[in-house]
Amino acid sequence: MKRIVSSIVAALPIPAGLPALALTLMLAALAMPAQAERADREKPISLEADRISVDDVQKVQIFEGNVVLTQGTLVIRANRLVVTQDAEGFQKGIASGGEGGIARFKQKREGRDEYIEGQGERIEHDARNEKTEFFVRAWVRSGLDEVKGNYISYDALSEKYLVTSGVAADGKTPAKVEGGRVRAIIQPKGKADPEANKGEALTLKPAKTVPSKE
Repeated sequence: MKRIVSSIVAALPIPAGLPALALTLMLAALAMPAQAERADREKPISLEADRISVDDVQKVQIFEGNVVLTQGTLVIRANRLVVTQDAEGFQKGIASGGEGGIARFKQKREGRDEYIEGQGERIEHDARNEKTEFFVRAWVRSGLDEVKGNYISYDALSEKYLVTSGVAADGKTPAKVEGGRVRAIIQPKGKADPEANKGEALTLKPAKTVPSKE
């Protein structure tokens, strides 16, 4: 089947916020200052897929079948990607499926020859607030550091992570899972690595309350 290639000129976007119970961790400024490549926001978005459906009235584009989105160093691979645009031109994308039922995300870190990588059964990216969310079988790695859980939210502006062990039945909100655990592997940053010392030290904070999703 002939592949369809679409090019969009804009600053990419994939939403966030939510309520949760225990087993929620705030990884504030993970020793890895994982700031996305700033130049990517000014690059055109290129999309490749087997099928595409466009609704110009509702500003919705649906890409299906071996979807590959690229914007500068940013690459998202999935089986299905839905891109919407608001009245101000900001875009949001929801990627789902892929090899093994997993969607994948990769982007170069600002000023370093290193990448942020993440995956989940669903990935949502919002360009307006520069937040990326990973749902179910979620995993994010930056350099040698990584976090795992059933839900991970990464805020590129504040450089903070929210990780929980479960997702509610609506598939949208983090939830407590009895006996559930989240995992974080943080590699020590030696004094011999001046780049590593630019970030703040890792702090793990139990989050008793999390803002409701708007």
